[in-house]
Amino acid sequence: MDWTDEQQDTWDEFREAVNMAPKELEEWLDTDDSQRVGSKEGGGESVGHQSGRRIVEIKRKTKDELTGSDLDHMQKVVGYVHRHMAQGPDSDRETSDWRYSLMNWGHDPCTHQDC
Repeated sequence: MDWTDEQQDTWDEFREAVNMAPKELEEWLDTDDSQRVGSKEGGGESVGHQSGRRIVEIKRKTKDELTGSDLDHMQKVVGYVHRHMAQGPDSDRETSDWRYSLMNWGHDPCTHQDC
């Protein structure tokens, strides 16, 4: 697949935004805190939790295996992470729903800063 500049930008931004390894994200998604947070439609699995499972699949693919649908989801993830990083709480970041929601989307904000 020949990559456009936009697709390459999506790839680069996704790799920067998603700072959790697939195994680490899978383990997180199995926790009660992961399953508790996020917007749930109809009382089922949260949107972020579903996204986390998709992120694991995407991260386990090679760049050449990615589909247009994967790239669309990668853009959605980048947008979510950027928006929510700007909305963090002033205190108790380490155990906040804000952090837990971001982790469902593959980004642990405590990796690069003090929580």
